Amino acid sequence: MKRFHKYSAENQPKAWLYLMPAMIIVTMFTIYPLFRSFWLSFQKGSLLRLSFTGLDNYKTVLTDPVFHTAMKNTSIYAFIVVPIALIISLVISWLIFEKIKHKNFFETTFFIPYVTSTLAIGIVFRYLFNGDYGIINHLLSFFGIPGVNWLNSTSTSVTTLIIFGVWSGLAFNIIILLAGLRNINPEYYKVADMFGATKWEQFKKITMPQLIPTVTFLLTVNFIGAFKVYSQVYALFGGTAGVANSASTAVFYIYDKFHVAGRPGIAMAATVILFVVILIFTFIQNKLIKKVEN
Repeated sequence: MKRFHKYSAENQPKAWLYLMPAMIIVTMFTIYPLFRSFWLSFQKGSLLRLSFTGLDNYKTVLTDPVFHTAMKNTSIYAFIVVPIALIISLVISWLIFEKIKHKNFFETTFFIPYVTSTLAIGIVFRYLFNGDYGIINHLLSFFGIPGVNWLNSTSTSVTTLIIFGVWSGLAFNIIILLAGLRNINPEYYKVADMFGATKWEQFKKITMPQLIPTVTFLLTVNFIGAFKVYSQVYALFGGTAGVANSASTAVFYIYDKFHVAGRPGIAMAATVILFVVILIFTFIQNKLIKKVEN
């Protein structure tokens, strides 16, 4: 009697053949660099003359005060920028969705910063935050507030970076939240109107529960991106990490050790540490979000 086997797409030779180009690219540009970075973290010297040094690079990184400052700045940036940017984005996207008629125009306007070069935007913000002729200090003067040295002070460099980070993070959040709002069944709101529910009650009982998957996605992506912040620092402070490295972040520390100091082993050790931190934080965050959802 002829036997029939259950069809399985992943066991078809043609499927693996079609997947092979993508698998090769992922292996070359994602998997191999991960293993290469891990191997380099145990080496010392230049890239052309490497020698095994064990855990010395990790000891150097973990006892480096500059790395401690970079990780502290990165944590402050992540835990302030991500919630604030998400809340502002939620408010703006809700107003666009509910109150504004020409939604396409405003969606395009808010999406422009996302497709614009961070370096180009950084140049504009350097002008805005300039202590001598910047527009922000000029506006503060109307309220009798003295000018702030936004870019050239150790006490304000992280604050300036946070402001820039919040602004640059709005565009992506707004577009994704608007997509999430469109996916909510409008019948829910019609029924709520029939029973006399206010807009706030509809937002609390209908909109937010329906947006939880979207907000969860944005929290995960934004936190990972915040821990990897680099372009904003480079653009805002003209290729440096602020005065006395006061705005240094983990990725900027890695860049400085690899390209400026020429110590790839130290840079890769810091990379592995940052990778582990992001991995642990993402795992804990997903666990907490699942508990909230349940």
